[in-house]
Amino acid sequence: MSNYLNLTDDQPDPAKHIEQITMIEVQIITILLGSFTGIVLALTGAGGAIIAVPLLIFGLHLAVAEAAPIALLAVCLSATTGALLALKQRKVRYRAAGFIAITGAIAAPIGVWLAQKIPNSPLTLLFATVLMYVAFDMFRQSKRCDEEITASESRTITKPCLLDSPDGRLVWTWPCVGALTISGLSAGSLSGLLGVGGGFVVVPALKKVTNLQMQSIFATSLAVIALISATGVASATLMGAMNWSVAIPFAGGAMAGMIIGRLFAKRFSGPKLQQGFAVMAALVSIGMIIKAMLTASLL
Repeated sequence: MSNYLNLTDDQPDPAKHIEQITMIEVQIITILLGSFTGIVLALTGAGGAIIAVPLLIFGLHLAVAEAAPIALLAVCLSATTGALLALKQRKVRYRAAGFIAITGAIAAPIGVWLAQKIPNSPLTLLFATVLMYVAFDMFRQSKRCDEEITASESRTITKPCLLDSPDGRLVWTWPCVGALTISGLSAGSLSGLLGVGGGFVVVPALKKVTNLQMQSIFATSLAVIALISATGVASATLMGAMNWSVAIPFAGGAMAGMIIGRLFAKRFSGPKLQQGFAVMAALVSIGMIIKAMLTASLL
């Protein structure tokens, strides 16, 4: 009898075994969600990263305040990779990017702090509203010709931030400083609060106030997103709001997905793909609104 007891004592605990399997499943799901985020980001551009938070909410049942820092880490790594490649190609306006990022870095920690204080349902509704706006704007932009927009805008002389020559530097004026400050503060606060990169704020702002070419605008936007997201990640870490057990595999999956997506980006990218993403984002936004309302009704 004693030998039998000794043998059973050496057997693995079934409860612990089930827990280990569950943890492995969660890790696999997290990596797959991150990979999907990276693929969408590679195919649709910086705005595609906004899908990360909904994936974490529906896939892992996280609150917005929990999902936002994790999404920020993935956005930060992805945007940094894109920005470094663009910087090597000399497409980044690093002075403008640095200025916008500094103003955004001031607002990002405030956004992270607010996210920990606001109840989940109102925060979910706010995110859904922003996501619906991004979906609408991406759908609208996909039906317009960027080359024609750039050509018409380059002839406009009323913009506050103009180049002194086609390949020269931006001429800094007080209206220019004011416009870039507002875009930085907006992008930073939304980045910290909702875990979004802020590209949907920075890109339209640069298009509106500068006469930069679209390639330079997107490259500069990536640099801004990378710097602001890094500030948000650091703030979330210091405040204890970062779940690293989920953040690391999710970010790793996002990087892998982005690499895979870039291999097919030229083949699949285009207005139709952006329109498809916009429709998907709108449906996700509606789902988040329904989820928030049902949660609020049960409280």
